[in-house]
This record gives sequence, structure tokens and C-alpha cells, in this order.
Amino acid sequence: MKGLILVGGYGTRLRPLTLTLPKPLVEFGNKPMILHQVESLAAAGVTDIVLAVNYRPEIMVAALKKYEEMYNITITFSVETEPLGTAGPLKLAADVLQKDDSPFFVLNSDIICDYPFLQLAEFHRSHGGEATIVATKVEEPSKYGVIVHKPNTIGQIDRFVEKPVEFVGNRINAGIYILNPSVVDRIELRPTSIEKETFPTLAKDGSLYSFDLEGYWMDVGQPKDFLSGTCLYLSSLAKKGSKLLTPTTEEFVHGGNVLIDPSAKIGNNCRIGPNVTIGPNVVIGDGVRLQRCVILQGSRVRDHAWVKSSIVGWNSTVGRWARLEGVTVLGDDVTVADEVYVNGGSVLPHKTITSNIETPSIIM
Repeated sequence: MKGLILVGGYGTRLRPLTLTLPKPLVEFGNKPMILHQVESLAAAGVTDIVLAVNYRPEIMVAALKKYEEMYNITITFSVETEPLGTAGPLKLAADVLQKDDSPFFVLNSDIICDYPFLQLAEFHRSHGGEATIVATKVEEPSKYGVIVHKPNTIGQIDRFVEKPVEFVGNRINAGIYILNPSVVDRIELRPTSIEKETFPTLAKDGSLYSFDLEGYWMDVGQPKDFLSGTCLYLSSLAKKGSKLLTPTTEEFVHGGNVLIDPSAKIGNNCRIGPNVTIGPNVVIGDGVRLQRCVILQGSRVRDHAWVKSSIVGWNSTVGRWARLEGVTVLGDDVTVADEVYVNGGSVLPHKTITSNIETPSIIM
């Protein structure tokens, strides 16, 4: 089988981290975001993966080529000279996607969930349509484009209703699909949207179905959602009894769901958790409080600092008695001085913060 991952462009929603690395290479749960998807596709029997990119492709190529041998797959890079939306990249990669009659997966690189590729493929084969969308349930469907099914069918889609005023359903497009190669013939090589152009046409022809996703789902393209998605991912690991998580018997673990790279160093009298990820070669000082946060590789959090609902970028330093909260994001190589308070700061790489940031702002 084959798969295409829509990597896209500049990753502006996750700045300042994406000023250093393309968004798919930013670590989520201590491994590059895109590796979660590559691993899941390979586990489902996918042997050909196309990455549709239009921003810094040379970095993506260098980073991901090593996974070919590791997972016994072939990775092809489909580079857009202009952004082609969510459908155009399929046409650009037609030579791979249409090289045989087998269906192929498509997914957005920002999506984190328990990818149901095997079950999705089985359901797709069973209904005989051209395309299947993975659907997830939401509490407030009025914010989204909602899927409306045909009566008395198993998942056949009738239409989509954008931000409905009245309740018509609570399932939305989860950004994961399986498509027959014939769908590529419906797409022109131009900037075009699979959601707004291709899928409505398929639905009109009675050839579009949906498959309900069980478990968690999150688009982690923005810092606040990156943190929420991290909480969901760690909770999922806990439910599975994953040995990746630090045992709750460790005296510094407070509330569980803590993921720490083995190379990290933890000081005395710390309280870490719930929902904390600590990357490689991180040094945590004494008496540090960490909660609902991500500490990326090579960073230092000095004695008695407090970090909550924040992302500390690579090689950054949080000073003694400093406090970060309110979805603060430190870029690469940022220093927060001792006893400084940062609330909702988005700090660009290589900056030093010496005075309080009391209201959310971008520090350039």
C-alpha cells in the first residue's frame, strides 16, 4: 500500500519553533511529529510514502531518508514550486499514487491520534466507494464543517455543512483519508482543496464514506493544541500501560503521565507532572515544578523554577525561581533570567529575557 503525508509550508502557527525546524520535525512525545505517522503507516503495511512539501525540503530529505532502511519503506519527496492546497499535491504525486490499483492513505502532518489504518482499509474495501474519510466526534460542531450522512446507510456521506447554526451532526473531517487511485483523475494540477472541491463531488456521486475514529484526536499545529495533544497522547500511553512513561513510583512524579528521555537529569525535590515531556540531554535543577509542559532537547531548567502550560525550545535556559505559564513558547537558544515571570510569551530564537512579560506577546 501507499501513503501521502501533506507536510505543507511554513508552519507559521507553531512559531517560534518552526523558525528552527520545519514543523513535522519538531518533537512531539520526544520524537519528530512526522515519525508517529511514518511508523503507523509502516506498521499497517505501507511500503511507499510520499511527503508533499513546499518549505525547506532539503532539511526534510536529510532528516527522513534514514527511516527508509529502518522501516523498510521508500520515501519520495514531492516538492511543490507553489503551494497546491490539500488536493493539488495528490495530482503532483500521481506517478506513485497511481502506479497500481491499490488504495492509498492521505493524512495531514499535524494530526495526532491512534491511527486506525488497518481498520480503515478494511472498511474502505467493504463499501466499494472511491473514498473514505476518517471522522471524529466533537462537542461543539458549530465551529466546524460537519459531515451529514445519507439515511439508512453505513457511513455514506450525503453532504457537508459548514459551521451549522442548527444541529445536523457532530462528526467532522479528521484529516485522514483512504482513496482509490481513480480519485486522482478527478483532481487538476493547480492549487485546490480536497475538502471543498474533491469531496463534495465524490459525495454527490455517492462514492464518499466516513469511518468513525475511536479514541483521542488533535490537530497539534498551534502551541495550545500542541500542549493539549501532548496531554491526550500521554494519557493514551498510560491507558496502554506503556513502558515509555516514567513510573509513578519515582518520587518526583506528581500525577503521572510523565515522559522523560533516559539521558535527561532530574534534580532533588522536584515535582513533575501531570502531562510533562522532557527531551534528551535536558537538565532539571533542584526544587523545580513542571506541569503540562514540553521541555525540548538540550534545555536547562534551573533550581526552583516553575513551568506550566508552556513549551521550552531546544537549548534554552529557564533561570532560578523563574516562572513560565499561559502557553509561553521559547524558541531555540532562549534564556529567561533568574526570577523573571513570562505569561504567554512567544520568544524568538537566541533572545534573552531579563524583565517580566505579564501579557501574551511576541518577543522579537
